[in-house]
Amino acid sequence: MERLSLIAAIGLVTLAPIGAAQAQSVQETTFFVTSVGSGKGADLGGLEGADRHCQTLAEAAGIRGKMWRAYLSTQGTGGGTATNAKDRIGRGPWQNAKGAVVAKDVADLHGASNNLTKQTALTEKGEIVKGGGDQPNQHDILTGSQPDGTAFAGNQDMTCGNWTKSGTEGAAMMGHHDRRGLDESPPAKSWNSSHASRGGCSQDALRGTGGAGLFYCFAAN
Repeated sequence: MERLSLIAAIGLVTLAPIGAAQAQSVQETTFFVTSVGSGKGADLGGLEGADRHCQTLAEAAGIRGKMWRAYLSTQGTGGGTATNAKDRIGRGPWQNAKGAVVAKDVADLHGASNNLTKQTALTEKGEIVKGGGDQPNQHDILTGSQPDGTAFAGNQDMTCGNWTKSGTEGAAMMGHHDRRGLDESPPAKSWNSSHASRGGCSQDALRGTGGAGLFYCFAAN
């Protein structure tokens, strides 16, 4: 009996660090793709609503003590001030729920050497997001941004009314988290600026090109 008790105690001691390491890995998550969208297409409740969605998903997954920001740009139409997605997300580095670093800093994130792929652009739960070849394809990620992370100039709507539209009007620029497209061109492989939505900003319009209203979240602190 004493021997069995000793073996059981050793087993518990062995398992404890593993559980602690897993918990620590979750706490160190600083980047994820939302596992679900708003349910209203590209109407996210503006930047404030999008940030709140990031925060809610992170905390539900057990990631505490971080200030989350959605990687979304807004346009300065109607006399307003534009917001660049790259200026909202802190300094980095950023890592996913499995501990893989996707980018060291803002420059690295928007450079050719970033580590953002289908295998690393995980949800807050550490799950892979469906991409090209999967059913359904959900690789279209809302960004409203140019390849360098800045907002679009001019009057052409590329942010679905700064993330307040969910109907047939407007459009949103999206990236491909899996870096796959119809060809080998830079837009086809762009994680943040591949193509605009077609048919508006509704959930159906986003679904029609391979999306689900998902977006990127970064810890800004």
